[in-house]
Amino acid sequence: MAQKLADIDIQGRLAKVSGWALQNGEITRTVQLKDFPAALLLVCAVGHAAEAVQHHPDIVIKYNKVTFSLVTHDAGGLTENDFTMAEKINSLL
Repeated sequence: MAQKLADIDIQGRLAKVSGWALQNGEITRTVQLKDFPAALLLVCAVGHAAEAVQHHPDIVIKYNKVTFSLVTHDAGGLTENDFTMAEKINSLL
């Protein structure tokens, strides 16, 4: 199981993932795309990437806006896996 990161480590990692913010113990990012089909394509790409590493974000779609939230539930907080997945999502944008 992944180890929960200390607050200082979270702040350091957060500074390295563009567009992500700490909210309620999770890291989140909202992106705006051209339209609904573009939002769906992004969600599908993220879904495939998440499935490959077995680390799944919570995803909310509101027409052309997609919000991703990451936390490692079984570790009780943020882990390196969350930041790795955030980097992967950023690479798909």
